[in-house]
Amino acid sequence: MQIDLAVLADAATIDGAGKLNILGIFDRIGAAEFPARHERMCLVFRINASIEEVGEHEVGIAVVGPSGEEVSRMDGALRIGPQKGGGSIRIPQVVHMDGFVFPEPGSYSIDISIDGEIVETINLYLAGGGRMAQA
Repeated sequence: MQIDLAVLADAATIDGAGKLNILGIFDRIGAAEFPARHERMCLVFRINASIEEVGEHEVGIAVVGPSGEEVSRMDGALRIGPQKGGGSIRIPQVVHMDGFVFPEPGSYSIDISIDGEIVETINLYLAGGGRMAQA
């Protein structure tokens, strides 16, 4: 099982047909002071699984701060069912993290794990001293 897409965005939705819609992808945030609260943020990722991986899996999301400490953690279960027609199974996920508080400036990572193994890491940089362009 792997992740074939992973980003931070201002907003994201999954429509009734399973199509993923993403708005405002970013990897940097500027803040005037810390701790800094970021009002709108979604973690968006897509799991790509094979037919052999049908079943229940543990999914974890850890936000790791500049000093290497875990700032936040979310754990849950994901049940993957067979897909009509066989082939790979793609499962889009949108995790709303609105109002997330970053304790200090620096480089953060968001680690996504499946069944206890980190399969993807997203890097996010928080700059102090005011707002900066998000890219």
